[in-house]
Parts: sequence; structure tokens; C-alpha cells
Amino acid sequence: MELHQLRCFVAVADELHFGKAARKLAMLPTALGRHIRMLEDDLGARLFERTTRHVALTPSGAALLDEARALLAQADRIADEVQARSRGEARAIRLGAMDSAAAGLVPLLLRDFRARHPDVTVHLLEDKSIRLLPRLASGHLDLAIVRPPQPDLARRFELLFLFYETAVVAVPSRHRLARHNSVAVRDLADVPLIVPERHSRPHSHDLTMKLFAEAGITPHIAQIAEEKHTIVNLVAARIGIAIVPRWTSRMMTKGVRYLSLQAAAGSNRLPLAAAWLRDVRDPLRDEMLAVLRARMSVYAKQA
Repeated sequence: MELHQLRCFVAVADELHFGKAARKLAMLPTALGRHIRMLEDDLGARLFERTTRHVALTPSGAALLDEARALLAQADRIADEVQARSRGEARAIRLGAMDSAAAGLVPLLLRDFRARHPDVTVHLLEDKSIRLLPRLASGHLDLAIVRPPQPDLARRFELLFLFYETAVVAVPSRHRLARHNSVAVRDLADVPLIVPERHSRPHSHDLTMKLFAEAGITPHIAQIAEEKHTIVNLVAARIGIAIVPRWTSRMMTKGVRYLSLQAAAGSNRLPLAAAWLRDVRDPLRDEMLAVLRARMSVYAKQA
């Protein structure tokens, strides 16, 4: 059993079409079929059921697939490490994160990632999802923690949904509501509201509008702003209150208090996802994704 045979097997398993898999690997279909037959002979098991119109994994093929992916990822990682050392280069990954994730999730992720890979340098870029995704698409980032993009843009990326981030209410510390630990949307009626600009922060903007609509209240919008730290500073300046992701509270702005938001189950949540380019091999990125998958339930409890 050879690594190239395993790569051929995984390509066919992904495409379930020998012609498409051959084009993906820049091989002739006959050569690809020969490598699959050799692998089946080595293993003594049939991996695909194939007719002129249909290709499907056999139970043996399905059982092999995850193991094959793991073996190939390990082989790629070893090769990358050896090549980097021979060039005298340090291993590095370029990670983008939207602001609240940079404040809450990223410190946890980097702590756990560095425990496994202390030799890896992580270059971190904090920005809005709308700015991170083009950088990811252009190859300037390897992985990004973002709000899930619209379907037309999402087709360019692989997405791993992580969890939902709970929304809270940021109020001036001397506001009449600040003496409470939690508030309902009805308590915000006629209170000046600072709202994220929709083009740059559609999830946060739409969540605020949805919560008020569900409560049957027209929001009193006092200010629209783009940047999360600007929104929080406007709250500190008593311009109004704002509904923000829970991890925004880690920005620790003087003069601002964060209150839990009472709402129907699941209605005060913002989705968070990891995104990366389709069809781009990157063992180091996959190592970080493995940490995310393994620790996701722990991270979600703090969101």
C-alpha cells in the first residue's frame, strides 16, 4: 500500500467519479483505475462498487476513508516539517478572526494549539468578517473565524460551523438599567440604541432588528457604527445602549456594564464558523482545525 494509491482512493471517494478524480489529480483515468485496483489487491478488499454510470464506496472503502485521510495528513505534515527545517524556516499559520472571536475564542484556541505545536508561529489578523473573507479567498490567510458568509460567497470556502455566540446588552455603567443583571427587549423600549452598520455586520444588525420585531417594539436608533470598539465606546459616552456578542465584554471598556439578555430560546444568538479555501492542501491548517473540533464543546460553554 503506497501513499499515492491512498491519494487516488481519497480523490475517487470525494468525487465518486473516476474522470473527475483523474482530472483533479492530473492523471489519466486508466492510470487512476490501475492504482485503485493495485490498492484493492494489496488490501484484499473491494473498495468501490462501480458501473458505467455509478461509483459508490463499499463498506470496506467507507471504513478505510477516515484512516486514509489521517495517514495522508500525517505524511503531509511530516513532509512539510522536514522541508521547512531544510530551508531553515519556522512553521507558521495565518489566522484571521472577527473582533469578538479574537477577544474570546482565539486566546483559548491558541493556548490549546500551542500546547500541541509549540514550534508554530501564528500570525493573527483581527477584522470584520466582510474584510477577512476576501483575504482568505486571495490566499493571504490560511484560516478565518467569521460569521458564516452568504451562500454565493460560501461556495468558495469550506466551512466548519462552530457554535452560537450569545448576545448581551452593553449599557452605560450609570444607566438606570445597569443595576439589573439581566434585561428583556421590552425594557429597551424608547432607550437610545446604537446599531451595527448592516453592510459590514449583517448578522449583528439583523439580530438586533429581529429581537425588537419579535417583541413588537420599534427600536429608537440613536447611532449607527461599524467597529465593535467604537460601538462600545459610544455606550461608554452615554450615546445609547447596544446589543453585542458576549465576548465583546472582554474588551473591558471603562464605563460600560454588560447585562444578560432575556429572550426566547435560540433567538439571541450569533453563528460562528471556521472558513478556509476549497481544494487547498494545508496540513498545519488542518492541525488547527483538529484542535477546534476536539475542544469545540469546551469553547462553546464560554460563548
